[in-house]
Amino acid sequence: MRIAIIVGYQGQDGCLLYDFLLRKGYLLIGIGRGIAESTDGSWNKVIDIEIYEEVESLVQSVQPDEIYYLAGFHHSSEDPPLGDLELLQNSYAVNVFSVVNFLEAIMKRCPKARFFYAATSHVFGRPDCEIQDETTPFLPNTIYGITKLDGLLICRYYRDRYSLFAVSGILYNHESHLRNERFISKKIIQGAVNIKHGKQNKIVLGNPDAEVDWGFAPDYIEAMHMMINAEKPDDYIIATGRKHSVSEFVEIVFRLLNIDWKRYVKYKSGIVSRTNSVLIGDSAKIKRELGWQPSLSFEEMILTLINQELNLLDE
Repeated sequence: MRIAIIVGYQGQDGCLLYDFLLRKGYLLIGIGRGIAESTDGSWNKVIDIEIYEEVESLVQSVQPDEIYYLAGFHHSSEDPPLGDLELLQNSYAVNVFSVVNFLEAIMKRCPKARFFYAATSHVFGRPDCEIQDETTPFLPNTIYGITKLDGLLICRYYRDRYSLFAVSGILYNHESHLRNERFISKKIIQGAVNIKHGKQNKIVLGNPDAEVDWGFAPDYIEAMHMMINAEKPDDYIIATGRKHSVSEFVEIVFRLLNIDWKRYVKYKSGIVSRTNSVLIGDSAKIKRELGWQPSLSFEEMILTLINQELNLLDE
């Protein structure tokens, strides 16, 4: 039986990956909010991933085949602002130094373990090109992007210097029904479903022209598993390569629910505290080398998310 550790298993990707690997028969240890607990009940302990000795003890005891590092400190543009000092301290602690703890523990205690790091399209910041691939220069312009890039580079360092199987997935936006309500995809779909059922009377959004490369999260989970089980370690962009505007997202959601969006959706400037560049990923490399393909079109993804939200409403 293969053993996997999922760091950040209570987030969207962690929950989806947990279920994905469980169906494949893995023994799983999930780490989230200070607890490490396993599917077979053998682990149920407090663990602080910022403390190397605790991470080393876990890796040495479990001897995992795979470790997925999905944890990240991400401050949303719709969250109240933090000072740069506090944001840097929190971001480096989770996005970089805790990653080092796991890589050091693998090197010393379980060198055959394979490590996946969830990076982000924000490592490209404000690129000169419209579509990014693995050769596009990194130009992060946010603390989140800077620290996520450092995490990616740390993985490369341990891969090159110590021959560890450490890979990074450069993940573009990917959605599921598990998204937190502060994400715009969830805000739109949940709001529209509530409007359909008379539980809400409007949705207030920011810039309707903002464009995003939106993918279906379960597809990205499959890509992670392909990467960590590839013949050789490498970094890959995981994206759809297509951009869609917020207004297009809104119009499709409301059309599929047979509602007139103009009656219920208001756009208000100033809701989002900062603006981001349009980032579109070229995933040709992972398609070519590992055979990955998105399973749903943009509209099919939205319909799936609507149906999942309707199911949640019925529960």
